[in-house]
This record gives sequence, structure tokens and C-alpha cells, in this order.
Amino acid sequence: MGSTPPAGTAPLTASVTLRPITAETVVAVCSLAVHPHQERFVAPNAVSLAQALFAPTAWYRAIYADETLVGFVMVDDDVTKQEYFLWRFMIAGEHQRLGFGRRALELVVEYVQTRPGAAELLVSYVPGEGSPRGFYATFGFVETGEVDDGERVMRLPLQPAMTPPHPIS
Repeated sequence: MGSTPPAGTAPLTASVTLRPITAETVVAVCSLAVHPHQERFVAPNAVSLAQALFAPTAWYRAIYADETLVGFVMVDDDVTKQEYFLWRFMIAGEHQRLGFGRRALELVVEYVQTRPGAAELLVSYVPGEGSPRGFYATFGFVETGEVDDGERVMRLPLQPAMTPPHPIS
């Protein structure tokens, strides 16, 4: 018999998508939370959305697995400077370790690769037990040696976006 995911959890085979946050979904996005021991590593989504109001380069999306809201992502998408920074990234505690974060990050990378002059994606993390450093490292991010406001900076070199393949009929 196959295993059934816990109630309120998307199946492991779920399709992950990044969607605009709407008036209908903003409260649910703000209600998402990481595990309590992870709270010191990422700001609440309500804070992130408030910051986005005053950051014209903020690009943010809700992360869905099929029709289940599972996370939030925000990128500093600065086409003028041609700099791209993964500003916020979170998967709600009950949806972690199911592959949704990795797939969502792949989608973010695909998006950034389409941006003008995108040669790398930067991220920073608060060091400490339980930090997301290991997740980013397994994805290919490497330490830069830089520290920004107490957070260690990592970079992911990017390849230019390829022309999407044509679907097979």
C-alpha cells in the first residue's frame, strides 16, 4: 500500500508552482510558519510582504504544491544593477523535507536566468545549528567569504537561460 501524506499536506508527486499573491491568498501566506527552532533564520512572511511594499525591486510569489500553499519566496530582482538576491525563502514546517523547497528553488533559478545580465544568484543565511546553509550547499550555492549584516553570503553561478523546448505533440 502507498503511504498517505498527513492531512493538509500535498502529495510527494505534487506539481510545484510559483504564483502571485492575491487579496484572496495574502492572509494564508502570512499564516505560514517554519518549525519553531527555525524562526530565527527567516522573517515572518508578513514582514517580508511589508518590506516588499517599499522595495521596487522585490519579486515575490507564493509556493504551491498542486493546490496546497506550502511556502513563500522573495527575490531582490534588480535589473538596473543586474544583481539578483534570494531575499526570502521558506517552506512551512509541515511541508518540509518533501522536495517542494528544492523544486521551488529550481523554479526561482529558472526565473532569474531569464533576467538581464543574470550571472549569479546570491543568498545569505544566519549561521547556526539548523540554518539553511546545508540546503543551499546541496543545491550548488558556495560560500563567498562575505558577511552582510551578520549573515554569510553564498552564490550560485547561473547559466544563461536556454530557449524552452517545444512541446512534443
